[in-house]
Amino acid sequence: MQSTGGHPKYLLCEISFASPNGWQHVEEKKLHRSILEAIQKAHGDFGVACCAVSFAVKYLNTYTGILLLRCRKAHYRLLWSTLAFIHQLGKKETCAITCIHVGGTIRTCQKFLIGYNRQQLLRKLPTCKSEAERTALQEAVRSCTLQEDVVSASEEDSN
Repeated sequence: MQSTGGHPKYLLCEISFASPNGWQHVEEKKLHRSILEAIQKAHGDFGVACCAVSFAVKYLNTYTGILLLRCRKAHYRLLWSTLAFIHQLGKKETCAITCIHVGGTIRTCQKFLIGYNRQQLLRKLPTCKSEAERTALQEAVRSCTLQEDVVSASEEDSN
């Protein structure tokens, strides 16, 4: 039996801006609109029709640059291929969006993100300038556990 593509896929992405002030103008609605415009340019009306049905910005963290997008399983490659063409959000700041993980559930994306954040923190360890900074970073690495994220995820589900 062939799948109709009703199940979602989640794309965990990282946004990086050319300037440190890039996050000042970013909002979920603007980001959603910019991505749909990019889909229109890259894949035309067909791409927008396929993706727009279930496309959503599920999570945006302006401090870490992490973004979680949802779309139908049958069309997630259209969305994924479009991310490379997005160079500006709202015609304000130059940016790049990189997909770091594709998952079938938000939970699998959370699990991946914990490991990814841990790796990022470990990479920054050699650049610490003081012992206090090094200790704080080591504590942050130790705190990267799934239990903390599960508690926050269950709180979000209850809201």
